[in-house]
Amino acid sequence: MTATQTETTGVSNPLLNVGFRIPFDQIRPEHAASAVDTLLAQTQEKLEQLAAAPQRDFANFMADLDTLTEQLDTVNTIVHHLDAVISSPEWTAAKMEILPRTSEFYTRLGLHEGLWEAVKGFAATPQAAALDPVRARHLQTAIDGFRREGADLQGEARDRLLTLNTRLAEVTSTFSRNVLESTAAYELFVPTERLAGVPQRVQDATRRDAQGKGQDGHRLTLHAPTLLPILTYADDRELRRELWEAQGRLGVQEGRDNRPLIREILQLRREKAQLLGFRDFADYVLQERMAGGGDRALSFERDLDARTRPAFERENAELVAFYHERAGADAPELQPWDGAYWAEKQRQEQYDFDEEALRPYFPMDGVLSGMFEIVRRVFGVSVSESQAPGWHPEVRYYDIHDENGTHVASFYTDWFPRDSKRAGAWMNAFITGGPRDSGVEPHLGLMCGNMTPPDADTPALLSIREVETVFHEFGHLLHHALSRVSVKSLSGTRVAWDFVELPSQIMENWVMEREALDLFARHYQTGQTIPEELFDRMIAARNYRAANAAMRQYSFGLTDLSLHVEFDPTGDADPLPYARDIMATFIPFPLPDAYAQIASFNHLFSSPVGYGAGYYSYKWAEVLDADAFSRFAQEGIFNRDTGRAFVDSVLSRGNSADPAELYREFMGRDPDADALLRRSGLL
Repeated sequence: MTATQTETTGVSNPLLNVGFRIPFDQIRPEHAASAVDTLLAQTQEKLEQLAAAPQRDFANFMADLDTLTEQLDTVNTIVHHLDAVISSPEWTAAKMEILPRTSEFYTRLGLHEGLWEAVKGFAATPQAAALDPVRARHLQTAIDGFRREGADLQGEARDRLLTLNTRLAEVTSTFSRNVLESTAAYELFVPTERLAGVPQRVQDATRRDAQGKGQDGHRLTLHAPTLLPILTYADDRELRRELWEAQGRLGVQEGRDNRPLIREILQLRREKAQLLGFRDFADYVLQERMAGGGDRALSFERDLDARTRPAFERENAELVAFYHERAGADAPELQPWDGAYWAEKQRQEQYDFDEEALRPYFPMDGVLSGMFEIVRRVFGVSVSESQAPGWHPEVRYYDIHDENGTHVASFYTDWFPRDSKRAGAWMNAFITGGPRDSGVEPHLGLMCGNMTPPDADTPALLSIREVETVFHEFGHLLHHALSRVSVKSLSGTRVAWDFVELPSQIMENWVMEREALDLFARHYQTGQTIPEELFDRMIAARNYRAANAAMRQYSFGLTDLSLHVEFDPTGDADPLPYARDIMATFIPFPLPDAYAQIASFNHLFSSPVGYGAGYYSYKWAEVLDADAFSRFAQEGIFNRDTGRAFVDSVLSRGNSADPAELYREFMGRDPDADALLRRSGLL
């Protein structure tokens, strides 16, 4: 492409020269490929210049390497993001068109002999030996990264790695698209009588949804704000079964069948790991994480399993006894679609507590404003709503300022489900700022979720679990927004994945603290705080069936690790029944033979790495967060000095030091391994 063509394209293509204010109101699918092609050419040119630079010091070599792919990364993130939140055939096609090109480029970047020799050459200089600790860590992570990406491979091995990476990018994207389309395709219309027991707000919402489709009755989908209340409250057992089984069949329908993709992803990952000199994909992924390798992560999960299982078995025996006392000795045995329903009845009877009673106290706007007040008190930052173009009318935009009034970050929110939006909740970064010679460049990020939406008469009223999710994602956002690391590739959430959940999960602790709740938990009609009696019942029920909740997470972590360490994807065994058999040991009811939950397990299979071989990270970081919050509990949940210490040691430091070192800096010691079990009442 000529300079003139580039300039012309830059005028008409909003994905070129993207600045802090992203023009989401102008970006269209047809802009993606041309922008990426232009940026690939520009970045390749910079790469060759960098590799051939006659003189190298940090400022004109490593600093330039740090920002080499910045514009390309941002555009790539934007395209993938838009396909996740306003998905359409056009956006999916645009993403799939750029995938092989970007994948090939990033792979070739890691294999670039000239650049690899230049990095090694700089590492041997006196200037490199004199680098400060952060820049020295940047150099070391760059060297480690080149080796992990195969820079020392030659000939056919290099070509094979390129093929593997390109195919992994394609097949994992297909996996994600199949889950999105399967979820969007499912709908079940039912008459009102089948929703007996279901909260009125859900009945009203599903009725409006049906009317929007020109149908009578209620439209049920597999989006969490509909699915979970049905499984928890619907008296119609057959309806619960139908939705539970439909959820378990996501990703296995004709034309959207992920089953063959799972084996291929496992094969590709293992071959890549072994090509790079590792035993398996888990050892490859975890080498640079706190766990260090697959065996240690497996031991961590299995130890938690062994220590939790007695309480798990006791809880389930109590639930079965409760069920037969209420339903009769001759009642059919409990099935997976019965668990949440009868557990909720048991909890209501034991604790006189129904989580639905809390919803009126959690309007979304109140939760957000209260959360912002909490972080102002604890971390010294102020959040205010602002204006910027969004990708959907529901998108909102905010600015974050530090105590000195410096604009340190902005972020978008997109909280409610759509058929064109992928499931779950997540945070992501668009732009990484930080300290510069000219001052501070702000960071830019986003938070997305699929929370209970508002209706015509009431605002969005969240469940306590949804409130925890909002706090969780904001913890990730703060980790990005408060980073003070000058090296972009070491900034914010670019840390070991078994450490990255610490900032997010520690934020959830404030949700259960009375002083914090009073800042945001106010009845949407009366403005009253949660009555003391209701609060006491909530706290009493906090660890109800805690062992079952923990075992559910262990099942995901152990299934993931077992697939990536112990399962042979080149053999005759089918990974689906293999995974089902592992999960069955963590679920108190018999699983059907057709159970195929991993066929929709986006965490594991929707990106080349993602949480693959890393789902244990949630529990690993929960140990850290339970232990770290004990300092806040001791010194005061709004103690500004404690909050400042957490910012200075964790939130602002990114990957500028070893995470174990950062943790010791904040706590003054290594983590207490029993902290999580103690908090959950399982010791």
